[in-house]
Amino acid sequence: MATLTAPQWMAPYQALIKGQINRSQMQAILRQVLWPVMGIAVFLLMWQLAASHIDTSLGKFPGPAAVWEQMGNLVDEHQQARQREAAFHERQEKYIAMRLAQDPDWVPVHRDYTGAPTFFDQIGTSLITVMSGFLLASVIAIPLGIVIGLSSTVHAAMNPLIQLFKPVSPLAWLPLVTMVVSALYTSSDPMVAKSFLNSMFTVTLCCLWPTLLNTAVGVTSVSQDLLNVSRVLRLSALAHVRKIVLPSALPMMFTGLRLSLGIAWMVLIAAEMLAQNPGLGKFVWDEFQNGSSQSLSRIMVAVVVIGLIGFLLDRLMLMLQRALVWDKTSAQR
Repeated sequence: MATLTAPQWMAPYQALIKGQINRSQMQAILRQVLWPVMGIAVFLLMWQLAASHIDTSLGKFPGPAAVWEQMGNLVDEHQQARQREAAFHERQEKYIAMRLAQDPDWVPVHRDYTGAPTFFDQIGTSLITVMSGFLLASVIAIPLGIVIGLSSTVHAAMNPLIQLFKPVSPLAWLPLVTMVVSALYTSSDPMVAKSFLNSMFTVTLCCLWPTLLNTAVGVTSVSQDLLNVSRVLRLSALAHVRKIVLPSALPMMFTGLRLSLGIAWMVLIAAEMLAQNPGLGKFVWDEFQNGSSQSLSRIMVAVVVIGLIGFLLDRLMLMLQRALVWDKTSAQR
């Protein structure tokens, strides 16, 4: 019968509990727990000291305590909004039931709740948008990167275009994307909002390049021995890509995907701020325009949340890389 083994990173903590810890395990615990905690503590202290000496037109720059307080306020506002939404739907159902009791032939019309989105609603909107743009970019970049890596002719043809469009800022793409979407997406009953498409396509245009380039580099770096094996076995083009090229190129491909996802998240916030599309970027801009005494603290909450979400997205991509890539040394951190 197979026995379950704990992950390797838990070994130092198990040894500490048993009182059998050695020097290398103690160093591992310090590296994983103590030093990061001390680094965060020093950062918070420096933040508080700096904030106490910065006066703005809206008052003191918020320190950690003020930001934490506003985080609690945003949670309370979200819960209150959900309660209002539930009450709205309850009143609507009662009204529909009453009208149907009076007139069984009456056709009810269900209306959506139209309250202002909360901070957490904006987070959800941004996550949906960034993942949509990132997935679309990946669908385009991975096959194209494989073709570029396999064909020197395609590489020569595409390289000038890649070098031309890769440095373009999202602030330059956004007006063009907005005009094109407005011209082509003219449905009277659209499935998704134009603002969503504007942000998604802007993210796609800005974040596909790292995946494209790293995939192409990974394909061109396939071992000559593996290429010889493919020739000996006379694999078809599709089988060659699936059995030889993809497994060898995955480490570089995931490096590009991680870079693309980070760029996508940064681009999205800028696009939402500039175009006033729903999401965390719009939340930051609205608070800046609001100009209340709490605005700076709320903006700092958004900054911390944006950074935390970016970190978690990178960790999720790293976990996926460790699960799919045979070369575990390429997915250490």
